[in-house]
Amino acid sequence: MKYGISELAIVPVRAEASDKAEMVNQVLFGEHFKVIEYRVKWSKIRLAHDEYEGWICNKQWSEIDKKTYDKLGRHDPTLTTELLDIVLKETHQTVPLGSTLPFYQNHQFQINDNVYSHQGEFTSGIKDKVTIVNNAMLYLNTPYLWGGRSPFGIDCSGFTQMIYRLNGKEIPRDAYQQAEIGTTLSFIDESEAGDLAFFDNHEGKIIHVGIILENNFIIHSSGKVRIDRLDQQGIFNVEERKHTHKLRLIKSII
Repeated sequence: MKYGISELAIVPVRAEASDKAEMVNQVLFGEHFKVIEYRVKWSKIRLAHDEYEGWICNKQWSEIDKKTYDKLGRHDPTLTTELLDIVLKETHQTVPLGSTLPFYQNHQFQINDNVYSHQGEFTSGIKDKVTIVNNAMLYLNTPYLWGGRSPFGIDCSGFTQMIYRLNGKEIPRDAYQQAEIGTTLSFIDESEAGDLAFFDNHEGKIIHVGIILENNFIIHSSGKVRIDRLDQQGIFNVEERKHTHKLRLIKSII
């Protein structure tokens, strides 16, 4: 089995082995994975942090050995916390918020034989719920992008996953999977800022998720990352003067 890591800022993960296939996810700089199927031009990967699978182009990843892969799994990741940051090798490399800096120490980190330097802000380990809200605000007005996980485009569950990842808590990739973890709360009044609210369609399928804020507000990715009102019916969009998402359940994850 092969193992890999991204040394590019954002790598698209596709549903099929084709540039024309739907983008279902993204690999950010420094994230590592297993290669579960290898072809001439494409590889099917399984991300280490959430086991999400998809296809990436073989021109867009670097191979690592199993020892490095296992060692990365034993360390809490160090993540960048600026919207856009720079890491330096021979030249500069731009990286988005939430990028991983493997084996970070004294403003340096290493991927294979490549030693990078980094002078920006970073985080590692578990943080409190106040940090969840603060980090969520960094993505405000980010455009909605199906499969996106960066400040240049993000979907609803990619948004909540990245915020919790920045807070030291790994949660699944998709909204319906996130709804299966944590403690269920009966009412909005029982929730705290930083908890998750989930929304379903007319078939009862979980299709949307957002982060609860104080005073019955919610921040979520719908068209863009935005703040709306939240009540027991769901999300109320003041601009459209209507409820846009039907509340299904509320979960406390941390």
